[in-house]
Amino acid sequence: MRDTRILLRTGAVPALLLAAAAVAAATATATAAPAAGGTAPAAAGPDFQYVGQDDRVHGLTAPKGCVAAEGGGSRPVTNHTRGTATFYREPGCAGAPVERLGPGTVTQVRPYFASVRFSVTG
Repeated sequence: MRDTRILLRTGAVPALLLAAAAVAAATATATAAPAAGGTAPAAAGPDFQYVGQDDRVHGLTAPKGCVAAEGGGSRPVTNHTRGTATFYREPGCAGAPVERLGPGTVTQVRPYFASVRFSVTG
């Protein structure tokens, strides 16, 4: 603290810069603190997300069973569900799967998918 006062009196460091640094340090400490359960809070948002052929981002929260891919699924896919997502080119999860994506995985699914089946997790 004494060194900070000396720097302020000599004009070596602008006071606003020091104040901004203090606020940034306090904010970083507060956001890095774990939640009451001992882990950092999870990011909010959909559990399953993809960019459709319509160039829009589509998201599903807690998907179960077979789900139609609105907008025609393609390109980046993020699976933050607790189960495996299996992709099909046909509606209704028909035909042979074209891709399987495990929990917590991000990948490209090309050229497209029309439906996705989510495994049931306990």
